[in-house]
This record gives sequence, structure tokens and C-alpha cells, in this order.
Amino acid sequence: MKIQTALLAVTLVLAFACKSEKKENNNSQLTSETTKKIESDYIEVTTRSMEFICPDTIPSGWNTFKYYNLSNETHFFLMDKYPEGKTIRDMKNEVLPPFNKGMDLINQGNNEEGFAAFGELPEWFGQIVFSGGSGLIGPKNTSITTIKLNPGYYIMECYVKMPNGKWHTSMGMAKPLIVTEKDSGNSPPAADIKINISKEEGIKFSGDINKGEHIFSVHFTDQSPHEHFIGHDVNLVKLSDDANLEKLEAWMNWSTPFGLKTPVPNGVTFLGGVNDSPAGSTGYFKATFASGKYAFISEVPNSKAKGMLKTFTVE
Repeated sequence: MKIQTALLAVTLVLAFACKSEKKENNNSQLTSETTKKIESDYIEVTTRSMEFICPDTIPSGWNTFKYYNLSNETHFFLMDKYPEGKTIRDMKNEVLPPFNKGMDLINQGNNEEGFAAFGELPEWFGQIVFSGGSGLIGPKNTSITTIKLNPGYYIMECYVKMPNGKWHTSMGMAKPLIVTEKDSGNSPPAADIKINISKEEGIKFSGDINKGEHIFSVHFTDQSPHEHFIGHDVNLVKLSDDANLEKLEAWMNWSTPFGLKTPVPNGVTFLGGVNDSPAGSTGYFKATFASGKYAFISEVPNSKAKGMLKTFTVE
């Protein structure tokens, strides 16, 4: 009888302990879920090598993306809104082959034949709406970008190039996303520095950029393809003393053998921005400044002559 009583006592103790542990786990889970809700202000995107790790479905309207570039290369992400009925399969079958063929020819020094190959792009390629995204962001850095997205089928891509000249898009950095009809209900952040970009006037900005955190608005007064088939954007760059602006300007033109090709020029660290966006739209990005020399630059040929390379100093 004593043995049975002892066993019953042990059973009750264990049951109570299990119940307490379960309650503790539930509380821990609740805390974890609450934390997730608090952090849901951001859509997190992570790159460790040649991929985008992020949700497959996001709401329409204003969304803020926090992009962790944990890789050893400079990347960006651009949101391409595809025409109805077109998917990543069509991109791989009809868009990537002409771009791969053309770039291979350009890398071999056959510029004329290379640009002719881009003429093999499908007619529907011109219906893709480049809808913003993060500007270029250096290795082990994080960008925070806010853009407004319409419902539809998108492909998130990065077309920086490998040291061998191959597109990151071809190496796995092309992820389909569905933007739903349901609106996020978010509002854009309040910017303390305003940037305007246009083909006629280049990049213009107002406000004092000093040490610390700033939120930038980037308004696209107009938008149309430049000589390299894509529009303009705004990228923030930190410049070391040994940075060469001519090399940086040349590197920003993807349509040359060395353009957008890893590694970036010496003395250059990219800190984000707002990628190619439609005319009339506005995007936002956040950046923190230490003292030093910086620049805003667009990913276009001859950016300085177009007024799309502007340097400034933070004291």
C-alpha cells in the first residue's frame, strides 16, 4: 500500500510539473508570437548567397522591406510586376536567354552583336512595370526601403554580375511573389530629406544631411528607359579617400563588360536607396550617417553628365 501511495504521489508531482512546463511553453510561445506581430511592420528579406529568403505572398499598398545582405557581395532587389498570365517560367524561357546571350557577346567584345541579341526579347517584356525596391547594398549591410505596390504577380530580382560576368538573376536571385488585393493599411514614413529625380534635372535634394539617422523620400518626376534599356534609380554610396568617382560612374552601367560586376570599385560601400520606380511614384529609404564623404548616384550611363551623380560631405 505504501508503495502504491508513493507511486501516486510521484505521478501527481510529475503531472503538475508537466502542466507547469506546458504553461511556461505556452507563455513562451505567446511571447514569441507577440514579438512576431511587433516585428511585422517589416517584410524581412535575407540573402546569404544567391537567393532571396522572404514570404511568397504579401499585401498590396505601402510595405517596408528590411533587406539583410548577409552575403559577401553587393546586391539589390527590384520588384518587377509581370503582365497578366506571365510567370517566372516565362522569364526563364523568354527573358533570360536573350540577356544571357547578349551579355556573353558583350563580355567577348562584340558589343554590336550583343545589343542585337537583346532585340530577341519578347514583345511583352515592355509591359513589365519596374516597381521599386532596395538600392544597392554592400556585404553584411542592411537596407530599409518603403514602396507602394499594386496587386499582381511580381518577380524580385538582382542583376548584379558575378566575377565571371553572369547575372545574379541567372544564379537564383529571381523569386516570384504574389501581391494580394488586400491592402496592408500602412502609411508611408515621414521623411526629413526629400529627393527628386528626373531625366531633365537629374538628382536634386533638399534638407541638411548630418550625422545620425535620416529618412529619405525619393520622388520619380518621370521615368523612361536610358541607353541600357532600364530607367533611373537612387543609390546612396559611402566614399573612402581612395574612391575614384570615374570608376564608380563606369561601374554603374551594366551594359559594359565591367559594369555592375563583382567586385565594386575600391573605396565604395553601397548603403541602399530606392530602385527603378514608375513616373509619379515616391519611395522611401532609411540610412544612418557617420562623418565622411557620400554620394547619390543613379544606375545609368554617364550619370555625372545627366546630373545623377551628386556628392556631399557629412561633418
